[in-house]
Amino acid sequence: MTDVIAELENQERELVFESFDHADAWRLGSRITQIAQEAGHAVGIDIRRRGLILFRAALPGITPDQESWIDRKSALVLRMEHSSALVDARHSAAGIDAAAIGWLGSDYAITGGSFPIRVRGVGVVAAATASGLSSQEDHDLVVAGIRSYLAEGEH
Repeated sequence: MTDVIAELENQERELVFESFDHADAWRLGSRITQIAQEAGHAVGIDIRRRGLILFRAALPGITPDQESWIDRKSALVLRMEHSSALVDARHSAAGIDAAAIGWLGSDYAITGGSFPIRVRGVGVVAAATASGLSSQEDHDLVVAGIRSYLAEGEH
């Protein structure tokens, strides 16, 4: 589990933006959507900051349940300022079942699939989230989109 935590922490150190605005959210969300479409994934994709959805895509095959998962995963990232996968891995490693003890309540989902949009020198400004696959696959999709976006220097 410590290897998983180290990898997730490395992702957060690596995937940092120099700036992030509404146009960046649209381009990043479009990139994640393109990756999902090419793979044939039925997912919902969302980028939001507190109080404002900046990007939303609902690919064919998702269900209304994904809306709830997106809301809850992104709420966790915006509160904890770490990926939902990292929060989950840290709790699992410590033997804590946060859902069983009611930690954070039903407004949060401690499961992979949402990643912080962190701006250098500023901090977490938004959360990018996918729902519709396994928690690990949701996480990997978002990370792949962010990594691709940052590598191309479109921001």
